Amino acid sequence: MGYRDIYSTWQADPEAFWMEAAQAIDWVEAPQKALTDKGDGLYEWFADAKVNTCWNAVDRHVEAGRGEQTAIIYDSPITHTKREISYVELRNRVATLAGALRAKGVEKGDRVIIYMPMIPEALEAMLACARLGAIHSVVFGGFAANELAVRIDDAKPKAIIAASCGMEPGRVVHYKPLLDAAIDLSSHKPDFCVIFQREQEVAQLVEGRDYNWHGFQYGVEPADCVPVEGNHPAYILYTSGTTGAPKGVIRHTAGQLVALNWTMKNIYNVAPGDVFWAASDVGWVVGHSYICYGPLIHGNTTIVFEGKPVGTPDAGTFWRVIQEHKVTSFFTAPTAFRAVKREDPKGEFITKYDLSSLKQVYLAGERADPDTITWAQQHLGVPIVDHWWQTETGWAIAANPIGIEELPTKLGSPAVPMPGYQVEILDEAGHPVPAGTLGAIAIKLPLPPGTLPTLWNAEDRFQKSYLTNFPGYYETGDAGIIDEDGYISIMARTDDVINVAGHRLSTGGMEEVLAAHPDVAECAVIGVTDALKGQMPVGFLCLNAGCDKDHGDVVKEVVKLVREKIGPVAAFKLAVVVDRLPKTRSGKILRGTMVNIADGTEYKMPATIDDPTILDEIKSALQTIGYAQA
Repeated sequence: MGYRDIYSTWQADPEAFWMEAAQAIDWVEAPQKALTDKGDGLYEWFADAKVNTCWNAVDRHVEAGRGEQTAIIYDSPITHTKREISYVELRNRVATLAGALRAKGVEKGDRVIIYMPMIPEALEAMLACARLGAIHSVVFGGFAANELAVRIDDAKPKAIIAASCGMEPGRVVHYKPLLDAAIDLSSHKPDFCVIFQREQEVAQLVEGRDYNWHGFQYGVEPADCVPVEGNHPAYILYTSGTTGAPKGVIRHTAGQLVALNWTMKNIYNVAPGDVFWAASDVGWVVGHSYICYGPLIHGNTTIVFEGKPVGTPDAGTFWRVIQEHKVTSFFTAPTAFRAVKREDPKGEFITKYDLSSLKQVYLAGERADPDTITWAQQHLGVPIVDHWWQTETGWAIAANPIGIEELPTKLGSPAVPMPGYQVEILDEAGHPVPAGTLGAIAIKLPLPPGTLPTLWNAEDRFQKSYLTNFPGYYETGDAGIIDEDGYISIMARTDDVINVAGHRLSTGGMEEVLAAHPDVAECAVIGVTDALKGQMPVGFLCLNAGCDKDHGDVVKEVVKLVREKIGPVAAFKLAVVVDRLPKTRSGKILRGTMVNIADGTEYKMPATIDDPTILDEIKSALQTIGYAQA
């Protein structure tokens, strides 16, 4: 069956479709019913089932005779460390850690915060929580103390599991002082903390509260898997809310198991035993779905990579890892590829490695500009799949489902909706618009298994954030179009659609044009307030390494390009060359903050910003073109 047949099968009977997919999971008590409608736009999948995530991700592969297969490959170019952990070894380590947590009072339903770098122990901590039915909340390692404190107060964890430090190129990030400061700041205090001491830095432990990772596991009884209800929360993952208070996205256990397992073959085109690598971080949703749970549930080998696309040691590190570990499917963010392309525009590093194991590459996390995709296609010679999803959905809304059928690529589009998602483009009044018309992207309820059922202790906020604007739909917050072939194009966040003299224009469409200029490595376009036209677009350009062309000439060329490709209606006249763009640690460009700087309005320093000093550079760049008054 091709994609259209499978999508039609889902449309004809969504519940039967997902009940069939559920047969691939080991149930303690199999679900008798797929979907429960709780009213008010709230739904639950497989709520009547009993199941355990850790059993499905670890133990069942050992029981099936595949215990010697490698479950996790750890590769850290920063610490020059590599090791492999088999499924049987992973089971033993996780069962012992879970036993130690249980001996200290952690039980089903308790929350545990995990604050760790990209090391295998981070996955072991997640799986140990899942084994007990405890609800984990992974906080990106190195997050500032006040941000960690906010999450401690919201989740109220019984325990916090952390590492002594994280490693960045050329520096050690001291986790323990951040953790201590966060606990001082928070009203809620955990019963205890477990600290994994890394050899790069041994942290000071607080007597009576902090336990050494190894010492506290000594001599404990390993824990068996605790069955939980299908609608038991597997985890809480905080996503930055527009109001500044983070939103606790929750994931129900059964829906996540069924959905992630389905995606591994159908979207990512891997068979059990294949090596799957998502170059992300456990602190983000990609790390939850596709470093930890998805690959392990499906019986793949997953890679935990502690490094950067460039500088650890060079722009060839991705290709080394793929060659060395025989990666079949590779998943990263467009920003990572742009960094590699900027350092190595001709792809010379790629030719130094044997990439014959690599069958396909996946990009997500932000819009993948056609120029980056074309560069990757030319140099890697495999399908490059731009796919679109969100922290809230947990897996792809739209993708090219290569495991079902490889569809033609349309540059700038993450292709077509996956089964489970009925995607529609709506106008401001909530009415569907004709094909090719820009509007708000919404998904008809119910959402599929594995997506967020609500927010942690914040149902009102869930309703207000996602369900109120367009009754009967989940509002994605993204704007875009669907063409005659059903291909979706994400043009911008809804608030990145700018209004220039009454014309609604997508900043993403302009970025696409700028990125196509041969000297531009990366770019961003924002809308700044303009007394005459309402808003005016301003472009920020990062140039390729080795480009010695006069910056003024490059700016003139991109202005001309936008005029040719989009037309005078875009009123695109202003662009400025900068060394780098302000980004979150997961690689998203902070366009909203740039708009605030340009308009001179107040803003809160984004907690997830990679390097705050960059905002001063953006301000002075804007001042050179008459914006961002000092």
